[in-house]
Amino acid sequence: MYRFLLTPRWLGGTALAVAAVAVCVWLGSWQLGRFEDKVSSHQEISRSVTDAGAARPLGDLLDDARPQVTTDTVGRAVTVSGTFDQEHQLVVPNRVLDGRQGYYVLTPLRTGDGRTVAVVRGWAPGEPAAGASAVSAPAGEVTVTGRLQAGETSGSGGAVAGGLPAGQLGTINQAALVNKLSYDGWYDGWVAADTVPAGLTAVPTVQPQGGNGLSLRAFQNLGYTLEWFVFGGFVVFMWFRLARREAEAEQDRALGLDPVLE
Repeated sequence: MYRFLLTPRWLGGTALAVAAVAVCVWLGSWQLGRFEDKVSSHQEISRSVTDAGAARPLGDLLDDARPQVTTDTVGRAVTVSGTFDQEHQLVVPNRVLDGRQGYYVLTPLRTGDGRTVAVVRGWAPGEPAAGASAVSAPAGEVTVTGRLQAGETSGSGGAVAGGLPAGQLGTINQAALVNKLSYDGWYDGWVAADTVPAGLTAVPTVQPQGGNGLSLRAFQNLGYTLEWFVFGGFVVFMWFRLARREAEAEQDRALGLDPVLE
């Protein structure tokens, strides 16, 4: 009854169905792998955010070989020494902490290697007042201990591209800092100080925007996985349905039950 499967037409159709199923399984597995990679990235970032580890010199984490803040280094405890540039202190408005609107106080720290690191010395509630940038920074050589943060993007919470008064910074990243202050060089990212002046609150580690691995795009990968596996299953279902219908037709012909054409 199933000898028709050995005919050229069915051999070709079967080969095409097998190829289609293989492609669907491969694409579904690829999308699933991408989702799993993003879940792993999310778990890695979450661990680094919750476990800062022992403080290490900033130059050990951001060196010539790896100058950018990555998922391996974001949230890590760091120490950095230098002198604060009180004259060029900035405030960063529109930053929310514990559900309250406020602003960061950011003071450039000039290090001994000639580069500058942006140090957020704390958060204050409300709108930045005219004297907000006057929160005094320690004079002379200091050592700051804090947590390394990734540079903000235009999609970060509260970040704005421009249009702010003098002395305010909309987005904490190298490009914005270079445009604001013409130092020789900046370390990537910024440091949230653990010890803050009176009246300020320490800033917790901020998750990188879109870098925690579980964005909507990650779940799109999971949806595509299901779609490809469903497509593959549909191909198998249709092959069996067509083969069964052909087998039933062969059986009818063997029993002389072919419809009579008038």
